Amino acid sequence: MSFLHVQKLRNTANKQQPSIAMREYDGVAYVDMNEAPSSPKLDNFKKVSVLHLIFLIFYEVSGGPFGVEDSVQAAGPLLALLGFLVFPLIWSVPEALITAEMGTMFPENGGYVVWVSTALGPYWGFQQGWMKWLSGVIDNALYPVLFLDYLKSGIPGLAGGLPRAAAALALTFLLTYMNYKGLAIVGWVAVLLGIFSILPFVVMGLVAIPKLEPARWFVMNLHDVDWNLYLNTLFWNLNYWDSISTLAGEVDNPKKNLPKALFYALILVVLSYFLPLLAGTGAIPLNRDLWTDGYFSDIAKILGGVWLRWWIQGAAAMSNMGMFVAEMSSDSFQLLGMAERGMLPEFFAKRSRHGTPLIGILFSASGVILLSWLSFQEIIAAENFLYCFGMILEFIAFILLRIKCPVASRPYKIPVGTLGAILMCIPPTILICVVLALSTVKVMIVSLFAVAVGLVMQPCLKYAEKKRWMKFSVSDELPDLHEGNQERVDFSEDQSIIFDT
Repeated sequence: MSFLHVQKLRNTANKQQPSIAMREYDGVAYVDMNEAPSSPKLDNFKKVSVLHLIFLIFYEVSGGPFGVEDSVQAAGPLLALLGFLVFPLIWSVPEALITAEMGTMFPENGGYVVWVSTALGPYWGFQQGWMKWLSGVIDNALYPVLFLDYLKSGIPGLAGGLPRAAAALALTFLLTYMNYKGLAIVGWVAVLLGIFSILPFVVMGLVAIPKLEPARWFVMNLHDVDWNLYLNTLFWNLNYWDSISTLAGEVDNPKKNLPKALFYALILVVLSYFLPLLAGTGAIPLNRDLWTDGYFSDIAKILGGVWLRWWIQGAAAMSNMGMFVAEMSSDSFQLLGMAERGMLPEFFAKRSRHGTPLIGILFSASGVILLSWLSFQEIIAAENFLYCFGMILEFIAFILLRIKCPVASRPYKIPVGTLGAILMCIPPTILICVVLALSTVKVMIVSLFAVAVGLVMQPCLKYAEKKRWMKFSVSDELPDLHEGNQERVDFSEDQSIIFDT
């Protein structure tokens, strides 16, 4: 593949070009009038604003400190606190930066599937989509579990049996319907739920101040650390920054708003983990066995009374609702983006009258229901395993596109060269290898089987397309990235042109 950079076009070229900046891929123009374009099919629907985007990212990554308790059980207070300060530098910051660069380079639904397809071809793009979608669905199956874990201390009937199963099913249907009603509703729900979920921990922190004993923060025993649980808990609570890219086509002015929202969401996520852990571990005597999901509600009762406990439990319920709707939005729009590129049958690309991907929502909800029987630790381990494979493909795609298309238009570009991009990906890649190595045999077998399903599924879908058993199509309004040697033309702001053949 060769690249020819043609310098600025003057006079004649300027007369032929419109006065606005334009980017064109395979004859399809993206027009830029101080904002990056969104999916043209969304013209009649309200786009996602930067405020909504911040809280959607917050809920896709975090949703608050619910679920971080296992880090204290696994490693004690000091390593738990250090983990939520150091781990973001190793993992969250690089992933958020890559998402900002690649998401603004390809501002369309499908996100990381498009990145990998561009760099490695449609086969690996499909594998990326399959692994990340399945990981997201497994992740979403966790939120009804957490929701009920926080309520079972106040409502013992939700601890198990038919009442618990019925409650999980009802919650899934309610939140799925909310996703069907549109991203504008999901965005406002995320904002309101986010504020409600954070406030009780602010109050808990203030109540804890007189009872803090700093010596409790420094308790550590390296001979008694469950590294598998510790790393999986950190990894689960601080990943999925790239999920927002799958609905970039729905974002208002993604060129500016996506990087900005990722920055503010990163600060919000780190603080929402670290400060409650600081209050909880410093204000009460340590009993590591008690630190499991749902324990923050008990801490709230010890520090502030029953009223604060109920507030924390209510916030946990609301937080899990927010995480569910945010994750389902990303999962369903990913399927829509893959269908628009011909990777999935055409019916996945159809939208409801609210602009939402109806079939994608139904498929994602079905996966959640099927997987909701798994335990908290099993869900985290299984989704982390699949997520690791997907992130490796993303890192490879990011570096390859830096090498193959160094002068391609990147509205936001990480201020490092190709060598810096490679070096930036090394620490998180090492971390991925550690997480994979610490997986249990059961999780490894199940996850590898899921990966194998994707490897076989793509050729089967291509065969079904060839036999015309199912209809596939590529949207006329999107760049065709299915052919490796097609020409890519880029009219960037400096009016340069890149030919990629």
